[in-house]
Amino acid sequence: QVHLVESGGGLVQAGGSLRLSCAASGRPFSTDAMGWFRQAPGKEREFVAAIRWSGGGAYYADSVKVRFAISIDSAENTVYLQMNSLKPEDTAVYYCALGRRPAGPFDSWGQGTQVTVSS
Repeated sequence: QVHLVESGGGLVQAGGSLRLSCAASGRPFSTDAMGWFRQAPGKEREFVAAIRWSGGGAYYADSVKVRFAISIDSAENTVYLQMNSLKPEDTAVYYCALGRRPAGPFDSWGQGTQVTVSS
């Protein structure tokens, strides 16, 4: 059974940084991508970034490109999202998700971690 646990959210001032972690267990062999998504109040969930477990490039939403970086520690089965130069519009619940490939679909989801950026 897949189990994803996010951590690292919190309250930060605009311009600050946070690093989110997603610890994965029970990952099926057929899944090769981990993605980060976010959902702000009153808005739909949106894609943030994705990366392959097997290596290769990372993929980002235009809104976070340059500011955010996704990475994998395969030995620890953990995916990270380093978020720099945070803006108030980055405020959302951030979810990690496991899928077959970076383009999706993503079938397993974590419980989410709140990120709040104050102005």
